Amino acid sequence: MGQSLERKFDLRHFRAISNAIATYEDFNLLVNHLAEGLCRTFKVKGASIMILEETEKQLFRVSSFGISETYLEKGPVFADPEKCALYTGKPEVIHDLCSDERAQYPECAAREGIVSMVSIPIRFRTAIIGVIRIYSGERLTLNDEDIDSLCVLANQLGVVIECNGLKNFADQIKTAIDRLPSRVHEPC
Repeated sequence: MGQSLERKFDLRHFRAISNAIATYEDFNLLVNHLAEGLCRTFKVKGASIMILEETEKQLFRVSSFGISETYLEKGPVFADPEKCALYTGKPEVIHDLCSDERAQYPECAAREGIVSMVSIPIRFRTAIIGVIRIYSGERLTLNDEDIDSLCVLANQLGVVIECNGLKNFADQIKTAIDRLPSRVHEPC
């Protein structure tokens, strides 16, 4: 990260992405467009959006762009408390995935042609619920203001993820209530 680097996000891009996050009704379409948009904006190899399953401390991919199925199926991605942006709460840059101890699958990254990665935590209020990862085929360094913009977008995405989860939960309850025998719905 550095101040003198050229910014990739201008206000027009930021506004368009913010508006999409706030207005898309289809969650899957939103995260797919976001992953693709990050790749195009930063001219990188790929991007993934992952959600944290808190009990198992495992990250589950909800979207990716530019990454092969082989790489995506390399194995489970665990959120190691000592090595992960999810626990520091700060964006992290791994400049060399082959030599950094935070990388879980360095040999798979090398085969995929991924050299470096930026991880941006996705927050909902004080909880970190996921991560946006940007993968590059060369050493990646981003402007500090771009990192700040990505953090704001990740926080907006966190609200959408939480609302989507609550909606799914409410839908499950409604379905369960609808399946109850009619005698249960009648007044006593």
